[in-house]
Amino acid sequence: MARERIVLVEDDPDLCQTLAPAIEKEGYEVTVYRTGREGLDGILGRPPDLVLLDLNLPDLDGLSVCRELRDTSAVRDLPIIMLTARVDESDRILGLDLGADDYVTKPFSLRELKSRIRALLRRRALDGGVPEDEYHDRRLGVRRGPLDVSFDGAEVRLTMREFELLWYLITSRPWVVTRERILERVWGLSSEVETRTVDVHVRALRKKLGQEVIETVIGAGYRFRGYP
Repeated sequence: MARERIVLVEDDPDLCQTLAPAIEKEGYEVTVYRTGREGLDGILGRPPDLVLLDLNLPDLDGLSVCRELRDTSAVRDLPIIMLTARVDESDRILGLDLGADDYVTKPFSLRELKSRIRALLRRRALDGGVPEDEYHDRRLGVRRGPLDVSFDGAEVRLTMREFELLWYLITSRPWVVTRERILERVWGLSSEVETRTVDVHVRALRKKLGQEVIETVIGAGYRFRGYP
């Protein structure tokens, strides 16, 4: 059985020498690229199962690489974890807006990173292998396995994380779900991801599926409304 392959796009040689062997010990195949352009070309030439993408890269930064990957149909659903040394929240939020599934801030623990990798790959495998489940209303259609979303009759492309969030809210209806609960069930890391991450992904879903699709319940969380 072929090993799952992870691409690491990182220009720091010391970090590469630490990360690549540690990830390989978990049973993954790891390919390392040192610039944004090399990473983008390598990913498009041989799509991996997951990408670890540094924000600060020579010649083409991580945000630009992420944007191009999400604009390319063959790799649009590829899980992306951003690695960033930037402390400005706006940079991390922009990365999530562009379609990154997760991010970790340097310095980070290897244990944390490995946990996030496992969570994303596990969810990706489930998206391709679970029995078919569907949701339909007068404007929105969602099918899980294979992942398929339509809005007003037109196909909508969601990142894997956006789809997982949408599906969790759909299957939780009519209940209100707290941000903390969403982080636990969708991200699998209840205390290691900022609750702001949930807000960013909800905002992305509203842009793609209409403002009314998810209701904000002040002081409580979110509830799926749909279009009955």
